[in-house]
Amino acid sequence: MKKIMQFFKESYAELRKVVWPSRDDVISSTKVVIVSTIVLALVLGSIDFLLVAGIDVIFR
Repeated sequence: MKKIMQFFKESYAELRKVVWPSRDDVISSTKVVIVSTIVLALVLGSIDFLLVAGIDVIFR
């Protein structure tokens, strides 16, 4: 039981050392992730569309 309590005390001490990002940093990073996800989805969707169209042309 002592080891468990020691683990939680040390974990709490480490969490107090963490430098948490500001709200603006989190919002900015979230926007970057959303925009890059949408761009990547559009690129992959376009590639998929072109490959399907190409295969359709070949096998008709």
